[in-house]
Amino acid sequence: MRWKTGRRSQNIDDRRGQAVRRGAGIGGGAVIIALLAAVFLGQNPATILEQLGGMSANTSQAPAQQSAASDEAADFVSAVLADTEDVWNKVFASHRAQYQPPTLVLYSGATRTDACGLGQAAAGPFYCPGDYKVYIDLAFLGELRRLGAPGDFAFAYVIAHEVGHHVQNLAGTANDVRQAQSRTSKKGQNALQVKMELQADCYAGVWAHHAHRDRQVLEEGDIEEGLAAAASVGDDRLAQSAGRRIHPESFTHGSSEARAQWFYAGLKSGDLNACDTFG
Repeated sequence: MRWKTGRRSQNIDDRRGQAVRRGAGIGGGAVIIALLAAVFLGQNPATILEQLGGMSANTSQAPAQQSAASDEAADFVSAVLADTEDVWNKVFASHRAQYQPPTLVLYSGATRTDACGLGQAAAGPFYCPGDYKVYIDLAFLGELRRLGAPGDFAFAYVIAHEVGHHVQNLAGTANDVRQAQSRTSKKGQNALQVKMELQADCYAGVWAHHAHRDRQVLEEGDIEEGLAAAASVGDDRLAQSAGRRIHPESFTHGSSEARAQWFYAGLKSGDLNACDTFG
């Protein structure tokens, strides 16, 4: 991916190296409970972890010195975030609306959010609709490689997916879905959440379409990296890697095939109308 010559975003909150003081303590069993709650109950694992163990943030400590690789990854995140800002500013303007960019928080291990409880690396990158922020621990790069999705554009897809949730929040889709979920069964709630995630995948594709058309950011192999990344975080693939049986009714993010298909739909068209996963 061609990113080094692009501008950098000013909407980065770098908390890497800031200490988070543990309260009663959270063991491995609690992490497993939180992840199961995320998969089967659709809850935010960060919130569950906070309720189980109780942590308090200590932000008075100066950030630790970062490695060169970590600093380059942070620079990459800033460049990709800036590119999403440029694309969504243009897309929103074409619909006579104003885009409000999110803040992206870089953290190490765990951090407090303003509206979504405790953020933990075990939960992966996430978007908090209550504070308009995306949270990412750069250690997730290693997890992407383990899942079979290496490459810079694979990580760019992850960032763009979380920004896609921000777009849903601005558009009112997130609020509409939460209201609909409050009126249906657990199975219905999961189905609606899958549609949300697939639409965010499609929005990530829309970003890539416009970024390449305007700035030629894609290199050979990047599209394959993005498709691999989308497929690697499908509910079925994650269940298999954890040694669990696949239960489609418990999906909260969509199958590997569906995630890759919707990402490609946005990438191919660059059109928001192509991302109607609810239709």
